[in-house]
Amino acid sequence: MKTMRKITLCLICCLMASCSWFEDTTTPEGYVRHCIRLMDKNALYAEGEAWETMKEQTLEKASQITTLEEAHALVSEAVDVAGGKHSVLKPPVEEREDATEEKVPEVSLREDGIIVVKLPAHSGITVSDSLYAFTVFDFLAAHREAKGVVIDLQDNVGGNMYPMLAAVSPLIPDGIFIRFKGRKSNSPITIEYVEKQAGIHGDKAFKLPASLPIAILTNEWTGSSGEATLLAFRGLENVRTFGTPTAGYASSNIPYLLSDGYTLVLTIGQDVARTGEVFCDDPIAPDIETETPLEDAVNWINERTV
Repeated sequence: MKTMRKITLCLICCLMASCSWFEDTTTPEGYVRHCIRLMDKNALYAEGEAWETMKEQTLEKASQITTLEEAHALVSEAVDVAGGKHSVLKPPVEEREDATEEKVPEVSLREDGIIVVKLPAHSGITVSDSLYAFTVFDFLAAHREAKGVVIDLQDNVGGNMYPMLAAVSPLIPDGIFIRFKGRKSNSPITIEYVEKQAGIHGDKAFKLPASLPIAILTNEWTGSSGEATLLAFRGLENVRTFGTPTAGYASSNIPYLLSDGYTLVLTIGQDVARTGEVFCDDPIAPDIETETPLEDAVNWINERTV
């Protein structure tokens, strides 16, 4: 019996030594090892020779560091390989130099009967998800007689895609409109799921006519969730895009909060449109490249509704 207990204790100790659940992630080495494991398991590009080499080198360096600053540097270098350009190690919000004040979407009805929707970037820190979504959703509900809609995604660098998509959900057909394709996964996203995330249910949800002309404006700062919102309309006959190519961050991310308040943002999948086209690191070109996107979009809608 005593021998069995000793064997059991030894096995437990070995498991604890080899398992990340029991590692102290507040130590610099443990911190790096934890991040490497997250990348190894989830990141889009964490496979192949380049990643295996980076992983080995990072873990070797981690055994020699003494500060979290050094750990941050190692993790940042590794995440570039594991997750690509859309992945990043972010400091706490209060330490970010690039933090900007969030804006509520702008919605207006032109004299010619065209609705113009400006969808800014959104993270939900200073503007709530519900305020963001319903500012547009309620306006569309109150102006169902509009003859067309312009969705301005210029300078929308991303954030939380669900409030963006919920805002314009009356314009998106039901069903699967995009998929996130990972190394071992394929996650379909439906508009019903988006509406649930935003608290839009049952009798409150509605659809505008499928024939309604929709013009979407993009530029080089349209990225991430801004591009996902763009792709929600990809392949629809009543939609045209105007402007300049997007930023090229059409991929899905997951944030992992770390022990020191930093967030490891990992790219886990490519964006796949309803057309079957796969998007990720390359810019998305508009249907009509132009330096006057709003004017051209309005003209296109007016030509279709004469």
